[in-house]
Amino acid sequence: MRDLSRPSEPCRAVQERMAAETAARTAAAAPAVALSENAGAPSALRAALADAIADYAPEIISLSHDIHAHPEVGYREHHAVAAVADLLRAHGIQPRVGVYDMDTALRAEIGPGAPESAGSAGSASTAGTAGTAGSAASAPAPTIAILAEYDALPGIGHACGHNVMCANSVGAFLALAALALHEDVALPGRIILQTTPAEEPDTAKEILARRGMLDGVDAAIQTHSYAYDLADQTWLGVRRIRAVFTGVAAHAASQPFMGRNALDAASLALAGIGMMRQQILPMDRLHAVVVDGGRVPNVIPERSELNIFVRSKYPETLKDLVGRVEDLLRGAALMTGTGVEIITPEYTNEMPVRTNGPLTAAWVRSQRERGRDPLPTGVVPETIAAGTDFGNVSQRVPGIHPLIRVTDRPDVALHTREMERAAGSPSGDGAAVDGAYGLAAVALDWLYDADFRRAVRADFEAAGGAVDVEHFWG
Repeated sequence: MRDLSRPSEPCRAVQERMAAETAARTAAAAPAVALSENAGAPSALRAALADAIADYAPEIISLSHDIHAHPEVGYREHHAVAAVADLLRAHGIQPRVGVYDMDTALRAEIGPGAPESAGSAGSASTAGTAGTAGSAASAPAPTIAILAEYDALPGIGHACGHNVMCANSVGAFLALAALALHEDVALPGRIILQTTPAEEPDTAKEILARRGMLDGVDAAIQTHSYAYDLADQTWLGVRRIRAVFTGVAAHAASQPFMGRNALDAASLALAGIGMMRQQILPMDRLHAVVVDGGRVPNVIPERSELNIFVRSKYPETLKDLVGRVEDLLRGAALMTGTGVEIITPEYTNEMPVRTNGPLTAAWVRSQRERGRDPLPTGVVPETIAAGTDFGNVSQRVPGIHPLIRVTDRPDVALHTREMERAAGSPSGDGAAVDGAYGLAAVALDWLYDADFRRAVRADFEAAGGAVDVEHFWG
């Protein structure tokens, strides 16, 4: 008989089976599509970029280790933003800290049209205007943003690998700035480094987007740490809901008939969510916790509160599922004679990520140049999908959020202590450097090839074009 003082151990056969299926699909699948050699940035320029990344590799790894050793939760990333700012300043780039009224958000720019305050690498006169982007002098320069996260998880630190992701983005930006400082390398467009706090507890990218983060930005790129190298993977949309049930307090022994039990309403809602899981799409997710359920058992609880996450793969199915959950909450209130207030944020939570095909092909080529081979879509099961506020960016402008392997163990999952250790390990260091090259190479490909930029935009428009994320929920 099992020791009932301890929880049962989850069956690891599930992960083992998934790993075996992934290996079989990998062997059978066609390789991920890579950008052709005659597209994007010239090979000589990519070679110069690789040299710049090699020069910066010790600092890229040092930044990753520093952030890993000083985990900070969302909106409190003061050490991380200072570390990034100091590194940029050490290389002659003056970032702006606290942009868009967010204390731990940082922005730096290089290339034509960048503010003079960005430093010598960021001034238009130094960065130059040569390249295929040229049109009228007054036309805005093509602009690509490299986004960076650096918040940690409460209690288990960088178990999502944001330290590696930050090092990817900052390292890419520094290498591109180094190229711009050479007289024979003129960036034909603008590159923005934008740090985005609080991906874990909030949807800061949405808040930043509403405040102007993406104004004038034509594309955005960012990595994510993982147990595999993946060109593309499903990222679910998320809607966060608070449900507050209000009942009538009464003595639970002498006059229970005079009460209306708010905890009963919460319990019924949880049961309804459990039963609803049978009638939702395989990729949908519903999960909830009781935040408030009363204080003592001899008083009928007059208040209860649920914190609920609703997730779905597509924007339209997310909207439908949220409506069904809200109906369920109202039904629980009707059954118990309680009131219910359904509270949602005033801004849209995580949208599903829309992955741009041509940008993904550029990423695949960059990673093969580093000895990696990102897996194509469908090889790794979708059932391990999560969510990210990069989705809110990718629905506004063309973007990619590829996953980079930080561990040699495919069974290591995000938000675990094993992933936290991997993010600070030698395999995490390798991902920090390779990802930095990848983002920088994608940015160069996009900047130097007008036909490639047009293909990126065409792919975005074919997928539906820009979504009005701000007003998605009406």
